[in-house]
Parts: sequence; structure tokens; C-alpha cells
Amino acid sequence: MGLKQWFEKGLTTKEYISGMKVNKEKMEHINDAFTLSVKEKEEAQKFQGLGLSAIVLTEDWCGDAMLNNPILLHIAEEAKIDVRFILRDQNLELMDQYLTNGTARSIPIYIFFDENGEEKAVWGPRAPKLQELVTSELRKLPSQDDPAFNEKHGLI
Repeated sequence: MGLKQWFEKGLTTKEYISGMKVNKEKMEHINDAFTLSVKEKEEAQKFQGLGLSAIVLTEDWCGDAMLNNPILLHIAEEAKIDVRFILRDQNLELMDQYLTNGTARSIPIYIFFDENGEEKAVWGPRAPKLQELVTSELRKLPSQDDPAFNEKHGLI
């Protein structure tokens, strides 16, 4: 299935948000509180007229998605990019084409494509500097066979 077909299968923003069971209020709060600067709006507006669409691979339980999806929606509004949401866990065929480091089904993933269905850009799941910080901090935590694993990973 091509990107245009995946897009047609996707949920509109309204459908996605209304179906959320986790993080809905938090995401709506971020959406309401976040604004683009004048300069950011001007930059986003440069993409108007390019016929771009975006697929968001996501799940409502994902904290990174909760934080980033509202930002994408504000940018897409200024850029006139139509957005559809695809739930990762129900659409592994698409997700597995966009694995992080070739192995991880990390989300959100934003896939931008033109009116011909040609992929133009992919972003996600995290900005590189943030991922460097997360990776660095994770290295400080004990391994799974360490008795302190659950406590240090916040699992108990």
C-alpha cells in the first residue's frame, strides 16, 4: 500500500482525539497552551502550496506523541498540510517501514509526502539532541539482571 492509501485509511485529527483513552486531556492542554512565534509561522507558511500531506504514526499512550503531536498540528495548520493519524499497534506493516535504528517501533513518526505519494521527509520519534540525552541517561541505569533494575527504571 502506498502513502496515499495509508493516508486515506488514517484518522482525522478530530477522530483521533475523540478516540483517545490515554493522555487526551494532557494533549489538549498542550495544544491549547502552545503557540508558534511569528517567525515560526512565517517559516511554516513557506510550505503552503506544495501539496504536502502528513501521516502520523502514533498511539495515545505515548508520552513523546502527547508532547509532539500538538506542535505538529500547529505547524501543519500554518503550512496547510493535511494530517491523518495511523495507530501504530494496528498498522505494523507501515510502522515496520519506519523503525528507529532498524529495530525499534518508536513513535511518533511523521511522514510527509507530496500529491504524487512520494515521500519527502520523515521525522521522529525524537529530536537528535533529546535522543542523545535520553540515551546518555539510560546508560546510567542498571541492566535488567541487576536487582535494582525495576526501582531505578521506575517500575515499582
